[in-house]
Amino acid sequence: MKNIIYMVNITIDDRSKTQGYEWSIRSWKNWADKNNCELFVLDQPIYDLSEMKPQWHKLLVFDLLENEGIDYDQILFVDSDTIVHPDCPNFFETSENKYCGVTAVGSMDWICRSIENYSTYLFDGYTFPYWKYINSGFMIMNKTHKPLFKSILNFYFANQERIIWMQNNLGVGTDQPIINFFLNKENIDCKLLPYEYNMQDMMRLEALGNDMLHTKYGWVYHFNAGVKPTPGVWLEHTYKFLYDNIL
Repeated sequence: MKNIIYMVNITIDDRSKTQGYEWSIRSWKNWADKNNCELFVLDQPIYDLSEMKPQWHKLLVFDLLENEGIDYDQILFVDSDTIVHPDCPNFFETSENKYCGVTAVGSMDWICRSIENYSTYLFDGYTFPYWKYINSGFMIMNKTHKPLFKSILNFYFANQERIIWMQNNLGVGTDQPIINFFLNKENIDCKLLPYEYNMQDMMRLEALGNDMLHTKYGWVYHFNAGVKPTPGVWLEHTYKFLYDNIL
């Protein structure tokens, strides 16, 4: 059975969330072929986007693969604003068959406020330390985690109005905080991988420069959190630097 790389890349209105994201898909297709994996890209919404934003479609991965008749050993969910280095080691081989992720870095204020507000409004005061909070843009899972995702999906639909209100009014995260609440509340054995497998918040951490130095110090480059001028520019530049030796 192959390991699966699952990515959500759904267009939002005319703003084209997919602008520049073809470079991400190209890089992961290259890595998947090199490591005998299969890339699965969801580019059409299963639910109306007024009911479920693209981020939440990651929760559908198990049902989608089952409906497509795709068998697998492990799954990597990865955001479509990432580039993988062509020489990235096969992280599936280091998972120990556990749920895996990388600790979220960057804005501690945003993380702590997300935990605090979701604790207050949705989880009856339950909370957990921020250092157990992972970034949901790179997560390895397997079939044993299907019930977990089913529970999160059911929770989303049961609390949909409040979740949307919180996102629109409190400036908190979307799927990421709730995934973290369930991982901690359900005592999921989560293996933390090093930062080089999800180099998030690079703009905030002053890790980006025109000399492309960041490509020497990690494996998966995640252009989130206010990347300027746009994530698409950095996706294209990083891809061409690594794969086409351009720039």
